[in-house]
Amino acid sequence: MNSSTQDSLTTNVPQSSPVDTPKVIIVIPFYNHSHTLRDVVIKALAVHDAVMVVDDGSTDRGMDKLEGLSVHIIRHAENLGKGAAILSAIKEARTLGMTHVVTIDADGQHDPDDFRRFIPIIKENLDAIVVGKRDFIKADVPFGSRIGRGISNFWLRVETGTILGDAQSGFRAYPLSVIENLHLREKRYALEIEVLVKAAWAGVELLEVDISTYYPPPDERISHFRLFWDNLRLSLLNARLTMRSVAPVPHRKIVNNRHRHGEKITVLHPLRSLKKLLTENTSPEQLAAASALGVFLGTLPLIACHSIVILFAAAFFRLNKVVALSASQICMPPLVPALCIETGYFVRHGEFLTEISMTTLGYQALERLYEWVIGSLLLAPIIAVLVGGTVYVICVYISIKKRKIRY
Repeated sequence: MNSSTQDSLTTNVPQSSPVDTPKVIIVIPFYNHSHTLRDVVIKALAVHDAVMVVDDGSTDRGMDKLEGLSVHIIRHAENLGKGAAILSAIKEARTLGMTHVVTIDADGQHDPDDFRRFIPIIKENLDAIVVGKRDFIKADVPFGSRIGRGISNFWLRVETGTILGDAQSGFRAYPLSVIENLHLREKRYALEIEVLVKAAWAGVELLEVDISTYYPPPDERISHFRLFWDNLRLSLLNARLTMRSVAPVPHRKIVNNRHRHGEKITVLHPLRSLKKLLTENTSPEQLAAASALGVFLGTLPLIACHSIVILFAAAFFRLNKVVALSASQICMPPLVPALCIETGYFVRHGEFLTEISMTTLGYQALERLYEWVIGSLLLAPIIAVLVGGTVYVICVYISIKKRKIRY
């Protein structure tokens, strides 16, 4: 990273503490926020004695506003982006012996006093990323910010199955050990979304805490969010992350990694696969739900797109994608589609289709497709319940048997 680091003017950093006690530093990245920076820093120092500011190539001499304040300073020779500023701060925080950074925006939108709300959560969840959920009810929030937050929340759920109320908030607590083990590519605003998605994939818990927010009048707002380019970066990032999220390839875990390698999940060995999955903190209810979802969607005539629909649905409902895909293989032709067509034919004509010929399956293909749709809508829920119930019973039996062996 093209950055230069300057020693702090005066640094108040705790030098020692018990291993299980987090050492936190407040990080305030800024770029041309000279009008608000000093006030934000003073408020941050009032609640915590370790504060770092990152000058991301400012040209308005904002750093001069910090004269006499006890802060640690990092300077970028040029503007590299908010993401790059956060990564520089994390790297520097490690050299200072910190375990966590809490980022606060420099535009005055956040109240540094809310930092106090993060500390209890950090202490109880050392590996979690904690996101400040802004109060959009009381604040005079710009319409664009409301829309942006909703879009970010939606894509986070699609890509990870995780529900957050404010995926765009810049007031966050990051464990250094987590960020250092993620492969991050973004350097600007998009990094804040990339961090959440890849952390969730890695098994990191994403938590929330309510915070206040302040939006000044439009003529006083300072924002360096470039409507076209930053939205384009976010769109490209979400497209890339979505494609990765639906791929049936396990994500590398950095927290509570209990996966065993070398064993495949396959419908051909259901008992062995379920035993493996039950060792991975997956409950019988979750496995049953994933199986039922896979079979339900696999029964529908989603020609040439079964897999992609199943993967999206499993991600959205936070279910095991591999299980859902594996269970859907039960519905492979010809048996289940034939049953659906026969059911649909019976609904239409009051009798079963007994003639299989070029006429019935060739020239009348559109009619068979219509009957397939009708039959699948009737049979999909039934088959899903049967398969899901069977999986649940087997999983409960395996769990009970394992407990008996253990004791």
